[in-house]
Amino acid sequence: MAHELTEEEIDKLSHLCRIACSAEEKAKLKANLSKILNYVDQLRQVDTKDVPPCNSVLEELKSVMRDDEPGDILPREVFLANAPAHVGGMIRVPPVIKF
Repeated sequence: MAHELTEEEIDKLSHLCRIACSAEEKAKLKANLSKILNYVDQLRQVDTKDVPPCNSVLEELKSVMRDDEPGDILPREVFLANAPAHVGGMIRVPPVIKF
């Protein structure tokens, strides 16, 4: 099943992503996204029913993930010493939403 995106879909995606696109950029975006969607359709057709799940494509390598075990808690002063800014014993972060 071939996916061909419409101009309206590209306009909606551009709006949702908050990007401005020229007509030329929209044409490239439309072509590239259509290729991606068609490739995903090809992947969906692959029978993976008897394939066991894996965490890594390099099975000969041992997992680098460590066990999640609780450790010693840092004293607040040591923890805050690593923060670029802190106020009242809490890390100060820049505002995300400005009104």
